[in-house]
Amino acid sequence: MLLKTVLLLALVAQVLVLENGLLRRPPMGWLAWERFRCNTDCNEDPKNCISERLFVEMADRLAQDGWRDLGYVYLNIDDCWIGGRDAKGNLVPDPKRFPNGMAFLADYAHSLGLKLGIYGDMGNFTCMGYPGTTLDKVVQDAQTFAKWKVDMLKLDGCFSTPEERAEGYPKMAAALNATGRPIAFSCSWPAYEGGLPPKVNYTLLADICNLWRNYDDIQDSWRSVLSILDWFVTHQDILQPVAGPGHWNDPDMLLIGNFGLSFEQARAQMALWTVLAAPLFMSTDLRTISAQNMDILQNPLMIKINQDPLGIQGRRILKEKSHIEVYVRPLANEASAIVFFSRRTDMPYHYWTSLARLNFSSSKVYEAQNVYTVTSSVASRIKPTSH
Repeated sequence: MLLKTVLLLALVAQVLVLENGLLRRPPMGWLAWERFRCNTDCNEDPKNCISERLFVEMADRLAQDGWRDLGYVYLNIDDCWIGGRDAKGNLVPDPKRFPNGMAFLADYAHSLGLKLGIYGDMGNFTCMGYPGTTLDKVVQDAQTFAKWKVDMLKLDGCFSTPEERAEGYPKMAAALNATGRPIAFSCSWPAYEGGLPPKVNYTLLADICNLWRNYDDIQDSWRSVLSILDWFVTHQDILQPVAGPGHWNDPDMLLIGNFGLSFEQARAQMALWTVLAAPLFMSTDLRTISAQNMDILQNPLMIKINQDPLGIQGRRILKEKSHIEVYVRPLANEASAIVFFSRRTDMPYHYWTSLARLNFSSSKVYEAQNVYTVTSSVASRIKPTSH
């Protein structure tokens, strides 16, 4: 009996593997939630409500302002788009806010060389109270998304039980596979189980999801950024090994261009998310973003590091009494990305270190390049200044 049970579990696991070959590098794009939330009042605020107009205008900006060509190709819808279900039980968008339907938006995105992402919830309702995807609707909703030519599904976990999530997320992976359309799968599952073993099985997760939210939603504040960073660092021995091509830890959206971060904090979030091999999903108004914030998000060397083909997540290697922290990420061609991160709030601080202290061989000569100033130097010792 035990042998039969083991064989059955093995067969089920094989069936549920997400075999889509997608997201070999961290996905990049734009996501509505952090900046636009669940604003559905298109009468009072037509430019900023969750609507077809908003996503068409953001698609235009992605295509015309250089974002797409740098890799920001996903145009992602979040909660509050659903109008209900039709007589056959199919999800339908709100007819007033999305008059031409989701297939139109997908076609529009594709015509610009972009990809369309959509939002659902593995539960009775979405987090904002719209119809969710219950277990009996998983296959039907997957087929609907494929029919619309959607390229990514973010599946939240509000209003569901642990048992429903344990059955539903693998079931959705299999259902997406069965459509024959390559749809990247973003799972919120681990965030609802505390993000850690034994409740979270990261080996299973890597087989069924392309990326997953591990921890709390990010909010537009530096305190929120630091809380997520602290959680990732505290548990880096668990999280770092499970990330890689096709399956990524997701610390949530980039806040750059919104209201809660200073210039230095914005540069720090971009650097930290890059060294963590995180998905780069902007959530800001691309119609009004400043040139300064645009420069941070469009930094070509930073993007190249984030998109490194090895896909190794970086980790913190030093925490100094001076409140300077050092993060290192191994890259292809024997290169490394190093972030010197200051938590000081008093003044700029001159931080000195050596290659040996950072576990680099002192017998080699290294070329160091500053990703923000694009200055290079050849050194056997690293002498950065952290601000």
